[in-house]
Amino acid sequence: MAAPAKGERIVLVGNGLAERDVYYGRIETELNLRYPEKELFFRNMGHVGDTPGFRPHPARVSQWAFPGAEKFHPDKNVHHGKGFFPTPDQWLTHLKADTIVGFFGYNESFDGASKVGNFEAELDAWVAHTLSKAYNGKEAPRVVLVSPIAYEDQSAKRDLPDGHTENANLLLYAAAMEKVAKKHGVTYIDLFTPTKEIYAKGGPAFTTGGFIPTSEGYKTIAEVLATGLYGHQSRVSKADPEKVHAAVQQKQWFWNTDYNILNGVHTHGQRYKPYGPQNYPDEVKKSREMTALRDQLIHDLASGKKNDLVVDDSKTHVLPPVPSNYQPSAKNGSEKYLYGEEAVKTCLCPRGTRWSFLPVRRNSPIWPTPCRSPSMTRGVSGWP
Repeated sequence: MAAPAKGERIVLVGNGLAERDVYYGRIETELNLRYPEKELFFRNMGHVGDTPGFRPHPARVSQWAFPGAEKFHPDKNVHHGKGFFPTPDQWLTHLKADTIVGFFGYNESFDGASKVGNFEAELDAWVAHTLSKAYNGKEAPRVVLVSPIAYEDQSAKRDLPDGHTENANLLLYAAAMEKVAKKHGVTYIDLFTPTKEIYAKGGPAFTTGGFIPTSEGYKTIAEVLATGLYGHQSRVSKADPEKVHAAVQQKQWFWNTDYNILNGVHTHGQRYKPYGPQNYPDEVKKSREMTALRDQLIHDLASGKKNDLVVDDSKTHVLPPVPSNYQPSAKNGSEKYLYGEEAVKTCLCPRGTRWSFLPVRRNSPIWPTPCRSPSMTRGVSGWP
């Protein structure tokens, strides 16, 4: 198995097992410590609940990852997404993916033994679709399938399943993934067997709740994945692993503000217009430039060209001023904030009451001075 190419662009897709590493950053850290001169490009498109074909998003018109995926999920045909959030294929094209690592099988295992065939057919269709593309503009991507981890029995300490039923199903779905991998001649990485062996040895909990690895658990998963992707290779970087990890965490944070951008209904969805174009495209552009600078930081640290975490963002895209859409009116009021007696003069009080100041707030450096009515015996205050 060959080492990665220089500048290889690796993208994770699939379920929560992939997604959680956005917050731990162990997989990318391990790869850069093993291959510090390769300047690997790494992005994580994992999302809890994603299957090979089902990828819902409220700002995307279609919830399907490839044509025909809907036939594998006839119970999920109701979708009201509106907007222009990129499709999975559009994201992979934007990222120019060379290697796509798919994490599937855990969500689907809850359907039990009777639905293994449906999962296998869906996965087979996704692999065939993915291999028909050239996201990097040159050739079909390398596809890697990663099995679910085994379910860890924590029932002695918590009100959780013992894992017997879960693991019986997970083993069936992992076997289906291996079968599809062999059919298409793609790499298959088994996480089920090694994690089950780890659980049998005892020791600290590997997961949170039986199926979500801890940060330490992801260190082990990162090692298995790195070896499964590119063969046995020790860490050769002389850099401080914690500094490389810290740089990866910086990069993951900025990437997450792009792929899992907050307030998506405004940034890409049905509330994008009329005000979204004023600032969101510029913010996305700047965020991507800042992410790219962290890519370089990771490479420089891992290869020994740099020894600190300082990044100069001063040359990234300058955000334009955003005009306010607030218009003073009788309904909206004035943009002028009133204080003290000036505010009291504008207040209308119920008959028999009056406004006065609360001395305890009079000298507050942050909050405006509140007022209260003497008829309110519990000290309820109002803001002018």
